[in-house]
Amino acid sequence: MSGVASGPAGAAGGAGATLGVDERFGPYGGRFVPEVLIAALDELTAAWAEAREDASYRDELARLLRDFVGRPTPLYLAERLSLRLGRRVYLKREDLAHTGAHKVNNAVGQALLARRMGKRRVISETGAGQHGVAAATACALLGLECVVFMGTEDMRRQAPNVDRMRLLGAEVAAVEAGARTLKEAVSAAIRDWVTNVATSHYIIGSAVGPAPYPALVRDLQRVIGDEAREQALAAEDELPSRVIACVGGGSNAIGTFVPFLDDHGVELIGVEAGGDGLESGRHGASLSAGRTGVLHGALSSVLCDADGQILEAHSVSAGLDYPGVGPEHAHLRDIGRVRYEAVTDAEALAAFRELALLEGIIPALEPSHAIAWLLKSPREDEGYDLLTLSGRGDKDLAEVGERLGDD
Repeated sequence: MSGVASGPAGAAGGAGATLGVDERFGPYGGRFVPEVLIAALDELTAAWAEAREDASYRDELARLLRDFVGRPTPLYLAERLSLRLGRRVYLKREDLAHTGAHKVNNAVGQALLARRMGKRRVISETGAGQHGVAAATACALLGLECVVFMGTEDMRRQAPNVDRMRLLGAEVAAVEAGARTLKEAVSAAIRDWVTNVATSHYIIGSAVGPAPYPALVRDLQRVIGDEAREQALAAEDELPSRVIACVGGGSNAIGTFVPFLDDHGVELIGVEAGGDGLESGRHGASLSAGRTGVLHGALSSVLCDADGQILEAHSVSAGLDYPGVGPEHAHLRDIGRVRYEAVTDAEALAAFRELALLEGIIPALEPSHAIAWLLKSPREDEGYDLLTLSGRGDKDLAEVGERLGDD
């Protein structure tokens, strides 16, 4: 399901929105999928449009986010990091959510939706393992069958999360194809969904894929930004100068950014995986160094060659090792509302260690990219910065130890 887009041919679903659910973001988004999935996507669109207006669904989701997930997560003034930078920095502590990352917000919301649609089998994909753990957790909570597709390279890098998923009752389906990372896991999950579409719901882990997934995941993750905006105003009586988040597929970032989009005095910065450097070709920076193409059912900015063949992404972070990004991010880049930057593996590893030493917080390698950008991007105004710490780093300790060695 990849290739350079050449107009609307091959895209099921047009511009605009169905039932008030966004399908396109400027030219991006849509549905580039096999015909067998169209009815399921229509069903999901209708189910989400209905559920989000249903007080019983909203109340149950709010209860679970509060009592099970642990929301609201804190907005933490990082005093020693602030001293290091010469300006106040607040961290939105998604690492303190149940399962250790923001992924659980979306997983619980979609699992409730799957049960509402009568789909008792859930399939999912994972790279860093956090979405797989979140999906397995939500399915255990609601008594649903769960199958998580994961590339064997990511299984090696994220062995503790593989153990957690299995302990929670999920089947972890190993994927040996290609680079054996997130792209291949998504492809395998989609193939399973095509085969079992009548009985299974696919919980996509990021704001990617065919419509309505980018809008659905964004809506479930905007709880991050809604909370952070309210908390920031309560703490400072003004909005932050900059709001910063890491971007792989882009769910924590779009969830953070959306409530601030109309606040034009707030600069929004998304930080991608620069890998070994953009000039090396070994990176995951599809917004900074990609081109328009189709990946996993949607038109977006992707890493591909001139013929539309998807290229391998690279990042020290398994969660950013993906050759595409959510279509709304591509649109926000084009209109200039969000600035996207790239940070190398080496910079992210240094930031991982520095935040641990400064604040006693071990971040995941994904938000370590955002921390790294902040460390090298001082600003002189009187304002303050807000950064979403999307997950905790215990899953990354083996990889970081291997990379840093005795240091």
